Amino acid sequence: MGEVKLILLLCLTIGVMSVVRGEDPYLFFTWKVTYGTISPLGIPQQGILINGQFPGPNINSTTNNNIVINVHNYLDEPFLLTWNGIQHRKNSWQDGVPGTNCPIAPGTNYTYHFQVKDQIGSYIYYPTTAVHRAAGAFGGLRVNSRLLIPVPYADPEDDYTVLIGDWYTKSHSTLRKLLDTGRSLGRPSGVLINGKSYNGKGKDKPLFTMKPGKTYKYRICNVGLKASLNFRIQGHTMKLVEMEGSHTVQNTYESLDVHVGQCFSVLVTANQKPQSYYIVASTRFLKNVLVGKAIISYTNGKGPASPKLPPAPVGWAWSLNQFRTFRWNLTASAARPNPQGSYHYGAINITRTIKLVNSASRAGGKLRYAINGVSHIDTATPLKLAEYYRIANKVFKYDTIPDDPKNVAPNKVTVEPNVVNTTFRNFVEIIFENHEKSLQSWHLDGYSFFAVAIEPGRWNPERRKNYNLLDAVSRHTVQVYPNSWAAILLTFDNAGMWNLRSELTENRYLGQQLYVSVLSPARSLRDEYNIPDNSLLCGLVKNLPKPPPYTI
Repeated sequence: MGEVKLILLLCLTIGVMSVVRGEDPYLFFTWKVTYGTISPLGIPQQGILINGQFPGPNINSTTNNNIVINVHNYLDEPFLLTWNGIQHRKNSWQDGVPGTNCPIAPGTNYTYHFQVKDQIGSYIYYPTTAVHRAAGAFGGLRVNSRLLIPVPYADPEDDYTVLIGDWYTKSHSTLRKLLDTGRSLGRPSGVLINGKSYNGKGKDKPLFTMKPGKTYKYRICNVGLKASLNFRIQGHTMKLVEMEGSHTVQNTYESLDVHVGQCFSVLVTANQKPQSYYIVASTRFLKNVLVGKAIISYTNGKGPASPKLPPAPVGWAWSLNQFRTFRWNLTASAARPNPQGSYHYGAINITRTIKLVNSASRAGGKLRYAINGVSHIDTATPLKLAEYYRIANKVFKYDTIPDDPKNVAPNKVTVEPNVVNTTFRNFVEIIFENHEKSLQSWHLDGYSFFAVAIEPGRWNPERRKNYNLLDAVSRHTVQVYPNSWAAILLTFDNAGMWNLRSELTENRYLGQQLYVSVLSPARSLRDEYNIPDNSLLCGLVKNLPKPPPYTI
């Protein structure tokens, strides 16, 4: 083990990318996080760059690769990155959220080391500190299937990542001050596609090119702060093939609603007149529609894109009906050779039901968001470190919210750390109930879950009759429409401390998140890794001796 660490150190020092262990390749990256001036909407503002890039570099990996990223923080604030959708099996130490990791202090570095174990698909990374996500430092993370595991479609001619998201021309520090003083971010200023906004005056360079007759894979991810976006390609249809790590039934769509934090992969065939076409991403469920555009061009194209953009859908009923068409491909193999459908989640008995109701409060004139009446605040000592060092009672309390919030006063909000204790390997039903007038997008770190239903109204046990217990897509993010509910099912079999959060930056920053503590009673390396030697320590654990390590 010491020899492997030495090789790791040498490779990091000279910045190479190579294989260290024969069975699982290693990919090495060195990232320098800096400020830089960007003008994606034509107005200069302070951005956050990775190796001088906005958006950040794409990570191109394969199932079971070990990814080692040495992050150097050249900002004047603490910084963290999370790897949205990467499950970090037995390894919440690498999750990169304030409840598991001490932030990287200015002028220092930290090396993430995680394995994309038994996963395929399209993912993103982004900052979890302050409101840094509003300045950049986000990017795509793809996990390709191993050559031995077939995918249910032919290899595309090329593979493109498309990062769409709303954008604010106010700086991240200005936006943070708004939130810190109890105000809302307000409406976004525009929509970006891969960090750009095209003016449509005929001088824009194509973002992507396609050869006539060839089929291309587009990985579409919403990296924004607030708005759901409808994505479409002028004159072309899209065949959905993958969603957040699962192969799907291959339905064809003219447009797709992509909610904040979600990723879809589609196949697009260049079967139209050889010219340029617009990629369009427009806001949904906002009073004033904002539109972002980019250009794709055929390699032998001779004409400009038509100024007539494909129309966007209207209303959230359309979006809900589209969700109901998404189905798990039961015969396709995902990261492992066994078919996805060999896991019969619908036949497992539910051991616990947790209903989570999101709410907003302006008590005292300041805006806060809550789950079951509790608005989370981050602690100086990360929750996972407090738990591992066995001083949790000095930092937070478990189960501050009830499983059923029926007795929680609608407007009452308590500001404190929000940690839910769960039993290792229990099969749990979580209900997200949205009583607000705006759409919600929820994400759970460390897991994928089965999104078995989204319906209008309030949930009750009778609604289980409407669950899809056969081929709901296994994913990590789910939307909940206004005055509606969503139900997910999962087994809490990944030991660690895992963040369940609103993907809407304003909501998350102002308390609409919690952590799920999943402890293995065996405290064994079979279930969870020990704290890494390079882990940053802060708060109450900074000078404490390490607890006895887990053993097999």
